[in-house]
Amino acid sequence: MLTLSEQECIAKIRKQECFHAEVADGSFIIKIEEYSPIICAAIHNGHKLRKELEKSFLLSKEERFFEEDPYTDELISSFPIQLIGNDSRFEYDLNRAKTLSTYFKTAWNKQVWQKPLTPKQRSISHAKHQAFYHVLEAIITVVEQEFRNAIVFDIHSYNYKRIEKDSPTFNIGAGQIDVERWGNIVSQFERQLNKIILPNLDVRAATDEVFHGRGYLISHVNAHFDNTLVLPTEVKKVFMDESTGEVYPLVLEELKTGFKDAISETAAFFVRRYGKKKRTQKADILSSNISPEIITLDKKLFSLCKNIETLNFINPINLGAERTRFLKRNSYIAPSFNYKQLNINPYQFRENLYKLPVDNVNDVGIQQLYRHVVDNLACKIDLLTSVGTEDFMYNSLKYYGEPSKTDIANARFLLHLNDDEFEEEALLSAEHAIDYFKYQANEWGLNCRIEKSSKIVAKAMVNNEKALLLINKDALFTEKELHAFAYHELGIHMLTTLNAKKHQLKVFSLGLTGNTHTQEGIALYSEYCSGSLTIERLKTIALRVIAVHYMLKHGDFVKTYHALMNEFELDKQVAFTITTRVYRGGGFTKDYLYLKGFRDILTIAKGQMIDNLLVGKTGLLDFDVISEMVERGLLNKPEPLFDISYTSSGDKVLDYIVNSIK
Repeated sequence: MLTLSEQECIAKIRKQECFHAEVADGSFIIKIEEYSPIICAAIHNGHKLRKELEKSFLLSKEERFFEEDPYTDELISSFPIQLIGNDSRFEYDLNRAKTLSTYFKTAWNKQVWQKPLTPKQRSISHAKHQAFYHVLEAIITVVEQEFRNAIVFDIHSYNYKRIEKDSPTFNIGAGQIDVERWGNIVSQFERQLNKIILPNLDVRAATDEVFHGRGYLISHVNAHFDNTLVLPTEVKKVFMDESTGEVYPLVLEELKTGFKDAISETAAFFVRRYGKKKRTQKADILSSNISPEIITLDKKLFSLCKNIETLNFINPINLGAERTRFLKRNSYIAPSFNYKQLNINPYQFRENLYKLPVDNVNDVGIQQLYRHVVDNLACKIDLLTSVGTEDFMYNSLKYYGEPSKTDIANARFLLHLNDDEFEEEALLSAEHAIDYFKYQANEWGLNCRIEKSSKIVAKAMVNNEKALLLINKDALFTEKELHAFAYHELGIHMLTTLNAKKHQLKVFSLGLTGNTHTQEGIALYSEYCSGSLTIERLKTIALRVIAVHYMLKHGDFVKTYHALMNEFELDKQVAFTITTRVYRGGGFTKDYLYLKGFRDILTIAKGQMIDNLLVGKTGLLDFDVISEMVERGLLNKPEPLFDISYTSSGDKVLDYIVNSIK
């Protein structure tokens, strides 16, 4: 952050330069990430007093905090133009006219000063007050010239416990607003504020119920500008204990998210009505630049976590030998798998993970995305450190979850389908598969490698770090399977791997929270879209759900293997592979997510486009933020290799079955 004078700030504003600075001896902060028709102010956020005034100041910290508006800066942190007061309103009040901004002796029926301020002391405070309004005027002048109209969100908070009647969570003061001209904007903002949901709290927005917006900021703007609307807004201090100043972090986080939506939706509505861009959307109001704080966080996160791909440590390194031993010895002695050693210090990893500067990210949506990733990675390191131990299954449940009754019912529904219509097909070798996948990758323009491997359990697997498709050297494929695997592994997994590498932000290579559920769901959905999904493939996916269920039920490799063999009449190799998939590591629950993910992606695709999920290793938890980042230009718009909009497969039986999955 820069330290600039009032004149230096105004010079930069007139040149439409973006900057972040403290101004007038640190009395207020100005942050301009991008010039936009929306300006946000939190003028009573500050708590500072000049040292020369502290000796004669009589109020306690708690008393001072009570009348100030702490944390209001966080409510506007997502927006590209911010003005934040650092000085206490007891030194001078930015919402009062300059000559009235310093209290002579008392405020709110309390004596503030031991003795009245001297003219010199008052003049210093008045100069700070004047500097703020000169900078605000410069901003509005440039914004009106550029965008024709401007809107200022003037955010405050209020104490409510001393109010005897029920009071609104949000109060818009319209006393100085030209309602005939701007009334539709006031109504829109009130509607958007009413959509905010806070934990364990009833939310209500109102206009002129507690406060009428009689402050100086709106008076000053109204006196100097014809095309700028100021919305004075009071937030009830439900996010903190108003008496002690103790903050309630969960409420504040939800409030920040809700304010981001309410302000940006209202601002977009304002611009559509009064601005030059009639197709303005919420994302257009927010900055299209990735802030330095996000870049710093992302680089540190990627440096810390780039080498912890789960399957690298969970796939057995002696798989081939144990498969041969198990199948040759009548299948009654469980295999003894060995695993790659973890080359990460888990204690240091966790410590460094939670030291990452997530709090420095101002955009609340992006900040939450990174918080989700950090929490997810903390669970992931627990999973990896427990490979081969009794704790692994517990950590797998924590990381991936377990199949619900609905998941199991869906699997059994698929497994009861009639097999009579299935035809025997010729089986093709791994070498043939590699040639086919290389051809298809070339057709789709995917710059990747394709190799055989003896170290993977699945028939095929993408190594994200190396952009490498591995083919199990012992795998056999039907022609239809090859087509399905091409769409699944190359069309989705490899595409999202390569797309993630194109972004400045590397978090999309690491994987967002829930990326397994989402990516496997899209991959299966791509098989469906391409016409290569078969009932037999669905039954294989369903078997994985049942295998996870049995593993959790009795935790015995041999018992699960024979249960699958006897109940579903499986080939020995198939039964071994499915059982190994869920017992590797010590009890791996991931496999139930394929069917669940397919169902969830199918449901979403019926109602909206899912293309933005292809930006990288994404998760549904952050889908809205991802789409917003794409719309803002922070992420490259992904282009599918084939149509993934929902449509009928053309197979009435398959469509009926797929749409029967609950």
